[in-house]
Amino acid sequence: MAVRTGGRIRTIVLALLSLATAAPLIWMIGVSLMPKGAASAFPPPLWPGHPTLANYRELLFPHIDASGGATSYRIVPAIVNSTLLATLATVIGLGLTLPAGYAFAKLRFTGRARLLQAMLALAVIPTQVTLLPLFLMLKAAGLINTYAGVLVPGLAGIYGVLFVRQAALAIPDEMLDAARLDGASEWHILTRIVAPLLRPVVVTLALFTFLASWSDFLWPLIAITDQRLYTLPVALAAISREHGQDVELMMAGAVVTTLPVLILFVALQRSYFSGVLGGGIKG
Repeated sequence: MAVRTGGRIRTIVLALLSLATAAPLIWMIGVSLMPKGAASAFPPPLWPGHPTLANYRELLFPHIDASGGATSYRIVPAIVNSTLLATLATVIGLGLTLPAGYAFAKLRFTGRARLLQAMLALAVIPTQVTLLPLFLMLKAAGLINTYAGVLVPGLAGIYGVLFVRQAALAIPDEMLDAARLDGASEWHILTRIVAPLLRPVVVTLALFTFLASWSDFLWPLIAITDQRLYTLPVALAAISREHGQDVELMMAGAVVTTLPVLILFVALQRSYFSGVLGGGIKG
């Protein structure tokens, strides 16, 4: 009886914590569906009495402005830009990070220990410190105000390489040695043996990389000046400078930014948790 009571208490506590965690997200969706000015009422409503999609129509499609002319916030092109950049960053990042992590874990080459030490030392340097040198280097290379200029700094991140390396260490050396004795090349071992074993780690790293690129604001703001190349966070920031008081419109923008990554996270949550907990490999 005591065990059953304790289980109910834990369930109630977990339900309350889950509700408290989800409350900001629910409120954000609710405000995005409110008519203009409704969120500023006192006391603030928890949910719209008459939900409307007017904020989403204004945000996503051309509309009539205060002067009577047609205008557009160009959010749809920004969504396309963010999707393209995040996808490229994920695919190219995995293509560089996975072999590098495997090499540091399982291959023997000159300078491996020193390179690893250098990477660990670089990992503690704040990103903000590197922004100015990085900008000058990319400007000299002619990559400022281009997609390549946004992509290059985020490829093959140190934490990604270390993440893959740590997981690859759990793969038995005997398995790889047996494949080498059978004549398999290192590329064959990586793609046919290591990559399938590291699937939860690869999925987790892909999710992290996509989320980091999708939500990155500071570097695209610095590297891009052409409005046609704006990513979604930069485009929303540009809108907020003129419409910061329009809480309902900005919440609609927040929902548009959050919803794709939330769907992606829910779809990949099983592999994500396996990768984070390190349970994908049994060595």
